[in-house]
Amino acid sequence: MKTLLLAFAATVLSGAEPVRIIFDTDMGNDIDDALALAMLHAFESRADAKLLGVTLTKDNVWAARFVSAVDTFYNRGQVPIGMVAGGKTKDDGKYCRETMEPGRYPHSGRTTEAVTLLRKLLTAEPDQSVVLVQVGFSTNLARLLASSEDRALVSRKVRLLSLMGGDFERKAPEYNIKTDIPAAQRLFSEWPTPIVASGYEVGRTIKFPARSIEQDFAWVKDHPVAEAYRHYMKMPYDRETWDLTSVLYAVHPDRGYFDLSPPGRITVEPDGNTTFTPDTAGRHRYLIVNGTQRARILEAFIYLASQPRQ
Repeated sequence: MKTLLLAFAATVLSGAEPVRIIFDTDMGNDIDDALALAMLHAFESRADAKLLGVTLTKDNVWAARFVSAVDTFYNRGQVPIGMVAGGKTKDDGKYCRETMEPGRYPHSGRTTEAVTLLRKLLTAEPDQSVVLVQVGFSTNLARLLASSEDRALVSRKVRLLSLMGGDFERKAPEYNIKTDIPAAQRLFSEWPTPIVASGYEVGRTIKFPARSIEQDFAWVKDHPVAEAYRHYMKMPYDRETWDLTSVLYAVHPDRGYFDLSPPGRITVEPDGNTTFTPDTAGRHRYLIVNGTQRARILEAFIYLASQPRQ
């Protein structure tokens, strides 16, 4: 823990520019999205990141309300939220409505259409400054590629897409990819900036502990993320941290938390499988972890996701 604290302090004292983040999520389909959003707020509190906006690939009003409630809980209710139109998953999920209906967490619930918001946010930022973190389906970002003007905007403004999706160890379709295969195919074939993918195999081996939910989030009586975790599955359970890995890499790509594959090209097959072809000219890579890194990553996840608000 001392090493982690010193690393964070070094970043703040160095005066490094906060990483400008847009978070694209299918909030409500799994609880790791909620933990990842809590991490982003911790990073902003530490001046490591700036959360520009959140876009949703889950087409459900409760997902938007939950995101707004989490942002408001961390005193950032002004963060704009974009909602997919005609998204692939419309059900409530297992925790957004359940967390919100008792009325303990204030929220604005205001949304705009996701691609419209993405375009607006990117236009306002300096060139090569934005890191997009996609931890849901590729629906919104693929739609952003539909026009030549927006493709040029992405190329000019985005320096990295940190993406949770794919599986680079076993031959099986991963959920985020297979839910909208055409969008994922378009994203990997047309996205004009570097992509670093965190495959299923990475987050599967790093599990967020239930004991942290019960102990480390107890600094406040009602915490929307801890409550959502309790709703998602019967406690106690330790949940995989797929989405958190993409957030951690997006903000701290040079801290040695992960290794990277060689450069290459990721292709999405018609059945949703992902294949990686090494290519020195390729813009795609994927994350790799070893046992030592897993322990260090989990320590960071627990510390950041449970960090008290400012």
